[in-house]
Amino acid sequence: MTNGLTIGCHLSTSKGYEAMGKTAVEIGATTFAFFTRNPRGGKGKAPDEADVQALLRLMEEHHFGKLVAHAPYTMNMCSAKPDVVAYTREAFASDIERMEQLPGNYLNFHPGSHLKQGADEGIRLIVEGLNQDLIPGQKTIVLLETMAGKGTEVGRSFEELERIIEGVEHDELLGVCLDTCHVNDAGYDIAHDLDGVLDEFDRVIGLDRLCALHVNDSKNPLGAHKDRHEKIGQGTLGLAAFQAIVTNPRTKDLPMILETPNELPGYSREIAALRALSEGRSLAEAEELLEEPEEPEPAEQKKAAESKE
Repeated sequence: MTNGLTIGCHLSTSKGYEAMGKTAVEIGATTFAFFTRNPRGGKGKAPDEADVQALLRLMEEHHFGKLVAHAPYTMNMCSAKPDVVAYTREAFASDIERMEQLPGNYLNFHPGSHLKQGADEGIRLIVEGLNQDLIPGQKTIVLLETMAGKGTEVGRSFEELERIIEGVEHDELLGVCLDTCHVNDAGYDIAHDLDGVLDEFDRVIGLDRLCALHVNDSKNPLGAHKDRHEKIGQGTLGLAAFQAIVTNPRTKDLPMILETPNELPGYSREIAALRALSEGRSLAEAEELLEEPEEPEPAEQKKAAESKE
């Protein structure tokens, strides 16, 4: 059982798994995301078993929710290049195998870009790849991410995601991660009609498939199809939209991952603010928690200022 809102951000695997857990605790997080391998590609590193066990103990001690790992952006299950498709399938299968060392968590991925082959062919290739990679009985649930619809992205609508799920033989191993920036940019008015968007998701896919959220404000207006994240409360969605998300009974208990343009102190403030909203505190209080502290005045400037007084 987690303690209140299950929220965190992307963390680096460079110092190992337990180190990520300790960083999460330091910033007030009860989940986190990490790339299964370098986000620009490359080989995945096998985790150290002792390090994994240390993380699992820490997660239990601090009442963490499920983790939401992320496959690298370079993987494209529906590329027009057969070698890229082959690499992606091989890499994705390897990533699932490593995630099984952290059983019961999520592996999120961007469905891919069909590169002018057409959405139908893109969906066919994604389904084929998932049918090849998913293993009956695996403990890792694979999440399809909602996309903004830029370029030739697949997953720009709930209907496209449902077509993928429908084609996968072991669909019990699939869920969806809803990205708030992406769905806004795709044309779903999550800022002003959260319940309407969730109703549409339920009608097309089913809310039982909604497993996690990427919690991001957007630099773009509704339906822009651009995918540019903004800090919480500083974009076109606005802080009230996130207040609705962290208090809505259909979303408030899901793992939430921040992917805003921040460093750790900024994530810590966003976690504190969203946690406060989830506990019923006001937008004004949350705005105060989001405020960046003023940088201390350099000593020499301070002395100069004092000498002029």
